[in-house]
Amino acid sequence: MNDLQPVALGDDPADLAVTGGRVCLPELGEFRARDVVIRDGRVAALPEDADPVIGEDTRVLTADDRVIAPGFVDAHTHLDLHQTFESAYHYAIEGGTTTVVSEVTGYGPAFGAEGVEQFLAATSYLPVRVRAAVPPQPLVDTFEPRRADDEGAEALADLLADDRVVGVGETDWIHAVGRDTPVELLYERAAEEDKTVSGHAAGCRGEKLAAFASVIDDDHEAISGEDVVERVENGVHAIGRYGSIRDDVEAIGDAYPGVPTAELSLSTDGMWPRELIDEGCMDAVVRRAVEEGVEPADAIRMATLNPARHFGLDEEGVGSLSPGNVADLVIINDLETVNVTTVVSGGEVVFNNGEATVAPRNHEYPDHFYDSVQVSADPDQFRVPAEVEAYGDGDTSADEVRAIEHQRGLVSGETTVSPPVEDGELVADPENGILKATLLDRHPKGEGGGFTGFLTGLGLDSGAVATSVVWETTGVLAVGANDADARAAVARVAEMGGGWAVVEDGEVLAELPTRVAGVCSDLEVEETAKLYDAVEAALRRLGADGDRPMLALQTLAFPGVPALKLSFSGYADILNREIVGLTL
Repeated sequence: MNDLQPVALGDDPADLAVTGGRVCLPELGEFRARDVVIRDGRVAALPEDADPVIGEDTRVLTADDRVIAPGFVDAHTHLDLHQTFESAYHYAIEGGTTTVVSEVTGYGPAFGAEGVEQFLAATSYLPVRVRAAVPPQPLVDTFEPRRADDEGAEALADLLADDRVVGVGETDWIHAVGRDTPVELLYERAAEEDKTVSGHAAGCRGEKLAAFASVIDDDHEAISGEDVVERVENGVHAIGRYGSIRDDVEAIGDAYPGVPTAELSLSTDGMWPRELIDEGCMDAVVRRAVEEGVEPADAIRMATLNPARHFGLDEEGVGSLSPGNVADLVIINDLETVNVTTVVSGGEVVFNNGEATVAPRNHEYPDHFYDSVQVSADPDQFRVPAEVEAYGDGDTSADEVRAIEHQRGLVSGETTVSPPVEDGELVADPENGILKATLLDRHPKGEGGGFTGFLTGLGLDSGAVATSVVWETTGVLAVGANDADARAAVARVAEMGGGWAVVEDGEVLAELPTRVAGVCSDLEVEETAKLYDAVEAALRRLGADGDRPMLALQTLAFPGVPALKLSFSGYADILNREIVGLTL
């Protein structure tokens, strides 16, 4: 007989009892007037009256007819970008998030398996259950040779045997549909380990989605109800999102009446420091789902039982308050606002009535994680000769050259521009909206170098900005109205060990260090949020007029949204899966 049975039978006292509430039973989609009794960090029973097992040493929390729900599970996020999670997790806790499934697309592309191992080590002892997905990026070879050698590839595949690894992280569909890819090593190992493969299917529909569905198990890129339905029809678990990147919960609301609730989960896809402080974490996502017409019990299920079952976390006791499960629970004051008043993690009260019992923590990463931005600010890196290479057609005098057109958010397209010529070089023309954009290789195994092209639509009138927070790419990006400020911004980012720098006339207007792997701040989360605000304010001061300039910049090399993007060798024509140059 286990230690839970005597409590369930009323013979032994509980360690913790939560009384007087309405327990959400996600399996049934119902709320029942029950108490919750806990022993050794697990739910022992859900009795109608816990009095028989309340002893002298039993701690009692009174729910007062409020909702008691399982702790929230973030089905898809990025904890190794912007802010180290160990220094910010307490904000997630306060919103009721007790489990997260995270990509490792910040540390992984630069450090491979070691990046995942360090991520797991940094989050091992938090009162939030952190599970990781193995990043496929080191094996991707669509536009550049794969970074991982055979030994590195095997090391990534071996991680899939780790209990804290749930599967393979998001693969952009253009890497996997209709072509062989080295990432198949990870897919095969995931199948052997009975683990999931996540997809990034932005813009993938019809026969291409059907082909992608033969590879992936879930996707978080549906932006309409029709997209959600199409994914479910193809056997792909649909994950809705609300966070710093996008709000696509309306799509879940539209599809919800016609799709089985069990096929839908919710996620943040990343809460950046400011939103984490101001809006919360999964509590904000559940609130959005309720606003879109999802019944509260079903919204809670999408943020608890469904992701737990999809990623196999139910075997650990996550996602439900049924007896034997882990005692992760939240008390919710109001189902419309999803106001979380109490959080229990593993049977321990970690947040109650506005007071947290947990605090930020630190992790000491290897020295090379703090010294991962090795790039040159040599003027030649930023020059574009007026006689531009035509990629196989010889040198051509270009009256018009290819450029990226920033449209909105992380969406960009292709356009042409006619930059002025000065001293035999093509230069930026901010008065006509033409900026130069440079992507420099900072990968530890890279050979340096990079590519400089042109960008429209961002709106900088002067100065420059540089950042090493470049999605899925181990690079430093610089965008500027002149080369001198672009070089100064890159030099400052390298000096900080990573981060953001906004420069005008050689003076740094705003900066934010992200010294952990070049992509994460280990400052206090409140300080990081202030510095992010300062960087955006500086960009506005220089004329940036888009709705999300920092999002636009860090995604200029991101192949997950089909468009023209930057690579180290030229422009990446995403849909045609080829590198193209400046000439048309």
